[in-house]
Amino acid sequence: MSKLHENCYIGPITLRNPTIRSAAFENMCEDNAPTEALLNYHRAVAKGGVGMTTVAYAAVSRSGLSFKGQLWMREEIVPALRELTDAIHAHGAKASIQLGHCGNMTHRSSCGQIPVGPTTGFNLYSPTVVRALKQDEIQQVVQDFGRAVELSIDAGFDCVEIHAGHGYLISQFLSPYTNKRKDEYGGTLERRMRFMTEVIEQCRTVAKGRIAVVVKTNMFDGFKGGLSRDDCLLVAKKLERLGVDALVLSAGFVSKAPMQVMRGAMPLKTLAHYMDFKEYWWLKLGLKVLGKAMIAPVPFSEAYFLEDAKYFRQNLSLPLIYVGGLISRKKIDEVLDAGFVAVQMGRALIHDTDFVNKLLAGDENTRCNCKHSNYCVARMYSIDMRCHRCVEDLAPVVKKEIAKLEEANG
Repeated sequence: MSKLHENCYIGPITLRNPTIRSAAFENMCEDNAPTEALLNYHRAVAKGGVGMTTVAYAAVSRSGLSFKGQLWMREEIVPALRELTDAIHAHGAKASIQLGHCGNMTHRSSCGQIPVGPTTGFNLYSPTVVRALKQDEIQQVVQDFGRAVELSIDAGFDCVEIHAGHGYLISQFLSPYTNKRKDEYGGTLERRMRFMTEVIEQCRTVAKGRIAVVVKTNMFDGFKGGLSRDDCLLVAKKLERLGVDALVLSAGFVSKAPMQVMRGAMPLKTLAHYMDFKEYWWLKLGLKVLGKAMIAPVPFSEAYFLEDAKYFRQNLSLPLIYVGGLISRKKIDEVLDAGFVAVQMGRALIHDTDFVNKLLAGDENTRCNCKHSNYCVARMYSIDMRCHRCVEDLAPVVKKEIAKLEEANG
């Protein structure tokens, strides 16, 4: 029998099956607080049979916000989050929340201050100057992560996913590309891991076995000058020694290799179409002139991280969660049989919230019909996340681009 029908154990929690909705950004918040739309989406995924659904990209402090439609963890939103977790639990699924800090990938208009990171520099995507965090500020961010874990427990979540990948703040400290510090938080990889270590230790101290603590981490940054696969394995081994309950294995760096994360091509015309010109005029112009260079395509293939993930599986003993390009029962079974405790899916559960029920009821030929045009990705950074098949009256320029990409992807 397929392992899809078995319970899954992650730290102190048990999932009804080993499927997890990955932390794909929903952009469904108002004033950085949950909305009915966010609740309804995750309720639909839970009803659709998933073992656990992950609420995406919640900032641990205001300085960690990238977007207006993003969650910001604070006391006043706990009741609304409790309604969301209650709705998920009512349909038999567990609830997880991804906690992170965007670091230098933001703008004063979102985070309310000059963006911060490991090192002073310039963020071309905003564009804005970025200043280096002082040591006392680093300690405050560490405390912010711990407080966010406590709030997650209060809100009824079963699991927290600490975001240490994709070029956000923890990842920025890890990568030599973004960390040029001369103090104990910079230099060798061991010293660059210090911030991550302090965050994880704080989160585990607060969790006390009351909630699962998993970490999303890179297997490679995806560009010259970033972390290699062997560097990232050393990071993963450090996380194993720190006692986290599981790792989510991903890759890519939003400011240098964004499509390593999702694969395929970014629909640039669609991305620009949904951006407000007054707010993002420089980015819309940049996409028109330099879009393919700024967001270079990376070929999509099913389970595109699997070979790298197997290398990590061979060298680690803690539970590992696979994410990346899963759209068929046959490939999901292959991943689970390769020793991964669970699988995460993003676009498949944006395309069809009932996909897991179909997997469980179907045979090995069951698969999702998502064609990976990445419309949902292009849309989610400006307005709410949604599959194009759920949108009426698509603009002609969008419809044409999506059709072309879907035809290219077969």
